[in-house]
Amino acid sequence: MNIEIGAWLRYITCMSLYHPEPEQIELANVLTALGDETRLAMLGYLARNNELEMACGAFHRLGSKTALSYHLAKLREAGVVNVRPQGTKRLISLRRNTLDERFPGFLASITPSAVAAADRHQDDPLDEAATASWD
Repeated sequence: MNIEIGAWLRYITCMSLYHPEPEQIELANVLTALGDETRLAMLGYLARNNELEMACGAFHRLGSKTALSYHLAKLREAGVVNVRPQGTKRLISLRRNTLDERFPGFLASITPSAVAAADRHQDDPLDEAATASWD
């Protein structure tokens, strides 16, 4: 194999993120991921945004970049969200169709609590200095 092609393939593999296949998503993992207030609020942000893709910076009121990265990884590994790299950003979307097929009615039942968790963070004071470099 050409060395340049091998390096490119390693780069692409490194850039791809693990997302469980629908049949690998387990309710226990989803419940564990959403048992955290911050991750529940992230779900609420996505639900309130009509489940369109959101950049990581949209969650800035929920914590530091490091903390958000950790929480997004937990949601992604549980199968709750899809994280799509786009340049230097990560775009996050809810895997509603997959979750609705695996666990009918689950998201509908938890969404009001998730939106309420997001609303609790909406009133938090924004630290402009801490978030100035986002996006």
